[in-house]
Amino acid sequence: MTTLTRPQNQKVIAGVCAGLATRYGWRPNTVRLLFVLSCLLPGPQFIVYLALWVMMPKRPY
Repeated sequence: MTTLTRPQNQKVIAGVCAGLATRYGWRPNTVRLLFVLSCLLPGPQFIVYLALWVMMPKRPY
């Protein structure tokens, strides 16, 4: 497995979903769709996304 980083070339907003997809071997669009669907449920989804945006380092390449 790779480390949890945000890619420079596959990002749509901040690259969090693409980074998670790369880390776990999923497709980035699948993770994005799951995130959007999870926003229909109550919970701290946006806060978690913002926290990951701040905590995940950018991939240097």
